[in-house]
Amino acid sequence: MQEQNDIYDVVIIGGGPAGLTAGQYASRAKLKTVILDKSSTAGALAYSSKIENYPGLTHPVPGKELLDIMRKQAVNFGAEYVETQVVGVNLTGQTREVITMDRAYSSRTVIIATGSMGRKQGIKGEEEFLGKGVSYCAICDATFYRGLKVCVIGNSEEALKEAGVLIRFAHTVYLISPTSKLHVEDHPVLNEPNLKLLSGYIVTSIEGSELVEKIKMIDPDEKEVELELAGVFVYLHGNKPIVDFLHGALETGENRCITVNRTMETSVPGVFAAGDVTCTEVRQVVVAAAHGCIAALSAERYLYKRKKLKMDWAK
Repeated sequence: MQEQNDIYDVVIIGGGPAGLTAGQYASRAKLKTVILDKSSTAGALAYSSKIENYPGLTHPVPGKELLDIMRKQAVNFGAEYVETQVVGVNLTGQTREVITMDRAYSSRTVIIATGSMGRKQGIKGEEEFLGKGVSYCAICDATFYRGLKVCVIGNSEEALKEAGVLIRFAHTVYLISPTSKLHVEDHPVLNEPNLKLLSGYIVTSIEGSELVEKIKMIDPDEKEVELELAGVFVYLHGNKPIVDFLHGALETGENRCITVNRTMETSVPGVFAAGDVTCTEVRQVVVAAAHGCIAALSAERYLYKRKKLKMDWAK
């Protein structure tokens, strides 16, 4: 039987401005809080080179720097921060469960703040070979490609980190960037002898019979080339809400965004959503942060069965 001390008051999925703000307000309200973040360097704000319209800034700052400040605030107020990938949830019952690659987290409330950089299958053959050579999680599947050739498609720091996992197992890892420059150009994984960087290549199809056997690409000179390999790890980003891990557990609207009421509560009582993953029309850092604040205060109200939100004034 699970100990009460092992159960959180709030589990927050996502470490962008919505999730980190929710973490600040929840932990400041003395709620046992954990923030589960796939990567501290992924997400729309982390990729922004300059933010100058966020209230309180006296000069432009990189998005990553602003995120670092928000994260420190949340941790200083008492929130736990864990870098891990959420793969599933169980939102039924009084105690909810959030399942990661490492363990399951039990909580009385959940706040979903995963943003909207997800994408539908966009490469020909990607959906067909999912689980048959196509993967979105290197740490999950790297061991299957021991001694084989694989590729990572993407130009983000997340893609570089995943390539860093794969090089420990695969014979050769091709990092295929659709742009001429990577988001991070001095990452140590780029110096690994079994990593080959292909910049400016566009993957057009993933092909094989029962399993992946090769990919086709357009090179920087606009010529079609082929590359034989056994695994394709895709880390391209789009603008779709990231809700795959929910497996239909919540009501969603058009474009798979999570529908919420004015207190950020979803179709399941005690489960809240904030930021770009919701059906918001305005995608700005300040709006995401406001959503996170409301979601945390709403979670506190839910836990203590208050009729109104508790205001969080300076003490």
